[in-house]
Amino acid sequence: MNKAQLIDAIAHDAKITKADAKKAIDAFVTATSKALKKGDRVALVGFGSFSTTKRSARTGRNPRTGKEIKIPAKTVVRFKPGSDLSKGIK
Repeated sequence: MNKAQLIDAIAHDAKITKADAKKAIDAFVTATSKALKKGDRVALVGFGSFSTTKRSARTGRNPRTGKEIKIPAKTVVRFKPGSDLSKGIK
């Protein structure tokens, strides 16, 4: 499902316009991004939680040449699904 399909589904299920659904999704993404940039955790009970974690620097290998490369440390986003989401998929 892409963003346009998600907007259509939310608009249909919530009985709101597509423009309002798009605004809601964009607001969610913006608010979540800001919270994660600050290092906060975003938890939606039953759905899951978004958090950040630090990935340390490591040595990798270029698959084409086999040459070793250094991969720098960075912060990555993690998502842990909630129990309701996990149960609903099975």
